[in-house]
Amino acid sequence: MSLRHALLGALADDPRTGYALLKHFEQSLAYAWPASHSQIYPELARLQDDGLIEQTETGPRGSKTYAITETGLAEIRRWLRETEPDRRVRSEAALRAFFLWVLEPEEAAGQLERERAYWRGVLDELERIQAEPTGEGRKARAFRIALEGGLATVGARLEWLDSAIAELGSPEWAARAPD
Repeated sequence: MSLRHALLGALADDPRTGYALLKHFEQSLAYAWPASHSQIYPELARLQDDGLIEQTETGPRGSKTYAITETGLAEIRRWLRETEPDRRVRSEAALRAFFLWVLEPEEAAGQLERERAYWRGVLDELERIQAEPTGEGRKARAFRIALEGGLATVGARLEWLDSAIAELGSPEWAARAPD
């Protein structure tokens, strides 16, 4: 259900087209909840059918602009107030760490080094966003709080990767049998 609520939250900010919502996900929300074109557009139709959003205009090439309704705003508030988030994380990268033992030590280290390079790029992007000027309203502050959470999470992941790579480079790792 989180895509539904992510879309409602984005539309609570400003009316947007499906394309603008996709870009908003790619540039901001994807760090917390990625979504693709094939997920966003069907969910917009369901939200409209449920009366949570409405189409406010039609633009060039048939683009549709959507806005949240009062019912939609009540739904996102209900979701925030009355539900507990699903804190389980599905991460293929984390899953791979469980099976590094089946690789040769240098291959295992290479896997983690590529992962570290990816997260270093994410950290660079988040730091770039952090350097941009923001407002002082509640929305700007909430975005900043979310950004700081992302920075802390990525920083911790990079620390873990440094530690794991060091362990994989140790003579003990290379000398041990896979069991």
